[in-house]
Amino acid sequence: MLEFDRLFQTIAELVMLYSPSGVESEINQGLMEKFAALGVNAWIDRADNVIALIPGRNRQKSIAITAHKDEIGAIVKTIGSQGRVEVRKLGGAFPWVYGEGVVDLLGDNHTISGILSFGSRHVSHESPQKAQQEDVSLKWEDVWIETKCTTEELAEAGIRPGTRMVVSKHRKQPIRLKDWIGSYTLDNKASVAILLGLAECLTEPAVNVYLVASAKEEVGAIGALYFSQRQPLDALIALEICPLAPEYPIADGENPVLLVQDGYGIYDEGLNRELRVAADRAGVQVQLATISGFGSDASIAMKFGHVARAACLAFPTQNTHGFEIAHLGAIDNCALILKAYCDELSDE
Repeated sequence: MLEFDRLFQTIAELVMLYSPSGVESEINQGLMEKFAALGVNAWIDRADNVIALIPGRNRQKSIAITAHKDEIGAIVKTIGSQGRVEVRKLGGAFPWVYGEGVVDLLGDNHTISGILSFGSRHVSHESPQKAQQEDVSLKWEDVWIETKCTTEELAEAGIRPGTRMVVSKHRKQPIRLKDWIGSYTLDNKASVAILLGLAECLTEPAVNVYLVASAKEEVGAIGALYFSQRQPLDALIALEICPLAPEYPIADGENPVLLVQDGYGIYDEGLNRELRVAADRAGVQVQLATISGFGSDASIAMKFGHVARAACLAFPTQNTHGFEIAHLGAIDNCALILKAYCDELSDE
C-alpha cells in the first residue's frame, strides 16, 4: 500500500517525537497535524488518546484499530548531588539495552540531556560496578544520569521526581537495512504509521472505523481501556510488534503475525478467521502464534470485559524493547490486511 521509502520516512518522523508514557504531548501535536493534513476528523480525549474517525456506510456499528503511541523509558526517582539523577523503569525498559549514552530528561520547562552512566571499567572488586562485569545483570538501581548541572539548574529546568527519561534524539534516528528498518520505539511508532496509512486510504468502510493512537499502553493499556469502556465496539484490533525468539515459530520477513493467545488470554477465533479471510483477499500470508510475556490493547480490553471480540495483528520484530528491527513489508502488509477487512466487513 505504501512505498517503502515513504513508509520509512513516516516512521522516522514519528520515532523522533517524544512520547514516554504519560508525557505524550509532542507526538499528539504531530499526529493532529498529520490527520488534519489528510482531512480526517480527529480529536484528543480525556485519557490523552488521539482518535480519528472514518465514518462507515453503517453509522450504527463501529470497530476500533489501536496502535499505542507511548514509548518505554524511565522516570526520575531522586535528584542527587553533583548533577546526578537516579531513575527507575517506565514500562519494560532495561538499562543494559540502552547502554551508556545520551538520554533526555523532559523537564517541565526545558529538556536536559545527560549521560546514562554505569561507572568505570578499570576497577577492582572494591568498586560496586565490578559485580556487573562478572556476576549479575545491570539494574536501574546501579546506574545514574550524569548531567553536570547544579541542583538549582535542574530545578529551573523542571527536572523533578516523576520527570520522564527517554533515549535522546541525538541517537534515535532510524537506519535502513535493505527492506528492514532498525530503530528505537518501533514499538509502537511503526504501528502508528499504519494508522496514518489507513486514514489516507479508507474512504467509505462498511462500518465506522476509529483509528486510535492509544496512550499509556506500556503502563497498563490505560488509554485503550478508557476508550473501549466508553465507546461501544463490535471489534477491537490492536496493531503491535511481535517478538522474534527461538521459542516462537515466527519467521522474520514480510509476513505479519496474527496472535491466537498472549499473556492476558486468548483472542477471538471468529475475528481472527475474518482477518485471515481479509489477508487472503489482500494476497498476504499471515503467521499464527501464541506468545507469553506480552499483552496488547486488545487482549487487555477483552480480559476486562470492555469488548467481546478482540484481535492483535503484528509485525515480526527483533530486539523488542531495544533497538528494534522489522521488515517494512510486514508493516505495510498489516495495513493491506486491515484495509481489506474494513472495506469488505458486513455492514448489516
